[in-house]
Amino acid sequence: MTWAACLALLRRFWWAAPMIGLLVGLHFTRETLADRTATLRSERAAWTAEIAKAEQLRADAEMRFAVQQSTALTTFADRLANREPIILRSTDTVRTYAQTDAGRAACLPADRVRGIDALDAELFARDPGGTGGGEEALHRDTGAPASRRLSQ
Repeated sequence: MTWAACLALLRRFWWAAPMIGLLVGLHFTRETLADRTATLRSERAAWTAEIAKAEQLRADAEMRFAVQQSTALTTFADRLANREPIILRSTDTVRTYAQTDAGRAACLPADRVRGIDALDAELFARDPGGTGGGEEALHRDTGAPASRRLSQ
């Protein structure tokens, strides 16, 4: 083949060179696109798994909170029920309660109650005027300045 024949062949099929270049470029682009698509699919799967895991953790936390709240309310109700006052309605109940350790501290024996009554009577027996003592607390001259009231 001569140079002239090669040049004539090149003039006739010049469009084949860009077409071959475009086909090679298309082949590399498709491989790159497939690689990127696979990367995006794997990232999307990982994010979906993380989101599902976070939702499960949130649901578990809500369940734990509900259990803790119901346990706390039950404990509070039990403690509140234990704090209810003991209503003593009969002398037998008082006697049996007074014989327990808690009853000894809460119930006073009769002689202590009488001792408190005697102390009250003794304290109030020393009160000379009863209700009349309150009149002396006010100064008779209400128009006087405060300094004169204190000095008198």
